[in-house]
Formats: sequence, structure tokens, C-alpha cells
Amino acid sequence: MNTSRIRRAAVAVAAAAVLPFSLAACSDSGKNEASGSGAPASSAPAQENTSAPADSDMTPDGPFGPACAGVPKEGAGSFDGMAKDPVATAASNNPALSTLVTAVKQAGLVDTLNNAQNITVFAPTNDAFAKIPKADLDKVLADKDMLTKILTYHVVGQKLTPKQLENGTFETLQKSTLTTKGSGEEYTVNDSSKVVCGNVPTANATVYIVDTVLMPK
Repeated sequence: MNTSRIRRAAVAVAAAAVLPFSLAACSDSGKNEASGSGAPASSAPAQENTSAPADSDMTPDGPFGPACAGVPKEGAGSFDGMAKDPVATAASNNPALSTLVTAVKQAGLVDTLNNAQNITVFAPTNDAFAKIPKADLDKVLADKDMLTKILTYHVVGQKLTPKQLENGTFETLQKSTLTTKGSGEEYTVNDSSKVVCGNVPTANATVYIVDTVLMPK
């Protein structure tokens, strides 16, 4: 009788000793499962990063293009300075557009451009004019009617965003049309003239600086 009681007591003590370890094991198992279920969360940022390259196709909000690096950082010829002046005045403060400014003055278009509202100007660089043989350029500069037609062909009567340039056809102040194509930071006008510094704001216009003079169709 005493032996039987002793055995039952021993079993009860053993069970009491084992039970906490069993509970602990269950608890550890729950933690491990919770830890395991959280593991995929650590890979979430990697999945998000896969969408990053799509940004390269986004149209720019500000000035863009290789020639923008040559724009002065400060003063009237800087982007901030040009934004405060009407387009003809702003162009006169950019050394890369001096030939264009001379042509605009020769054609008597300074006031026309400065007083226009919400226009886009495709502004050829000095190098763009240099592509024209000097004799031909001198002839154009001396012919006010021809010069006016060429210069007004570079002006569109609305402000154009880079998004609109992706595949656009626009009427110019010269009354014929020009076409634009491209995406991101690469655009061409009439399939030949490349935008080298685009989306430049002035007080009354958006300017796209181009590397080739456009000729009316």
C-alpha cells in the first residue's frame, strides 16, 4: 500500500517536472512559427525596387539635356534669371543663343516675342546657325521677310510640356506645322533637330534649345 502511494507520488512529481518544459517547447515553437511567417516581409523592399527602372521613362519636370550644363549657375543667364524675363530678353542673357538674338533683332521680333503670352520657342544654338554656310546665312539675315518666316517657324502659340513632345504636331506662328518625337530626355523636332536643353522656363514662354535651325515646310 505504501509502495503504491509512493509510486503514484513519484509519477505526479515527474509529470509536474515535465509539464513546464512541454509548455516552453510549445511556446518556442509558436515563436519560431511567427518568426518564419515574418520572413517574407524582409524581401518586400526587393520587390519594390524592381519597379525603380520605370522612372527612367518619366518626363522631366525641370530643364534637361546635355547643353543645360553650360547654362550659368547664377545671374540673368541662369535658369532662375531667365525665368524672370520675357523670352527674347532671357535669350539675350544666354551666350549660346547670341546668333539667334541677333537674328531676332534683325527681324524686328523682340517686342513680338516678349509681349506674347504662353508660347514655346525652339531656340537654335550658335552651333546650329554655324551649320548653315556663311553666304547663305548672310543672305537670310539680309532678307527681313525670309528671316521673319524662319524665326516665327520656331515659335508655337502654346506652352508645350515634354509629354506633349512625345508624338506631336503643332502649328507655328509662321502658320505651317512642325512635328516632335521622343521620350524621357531625348526629343527631336522634324526628325532632324535635337533638343539639347529643354523645358527652360521664361516669364512668358517655355524654351527648347535645339542643335539645328528649322526650315519652314
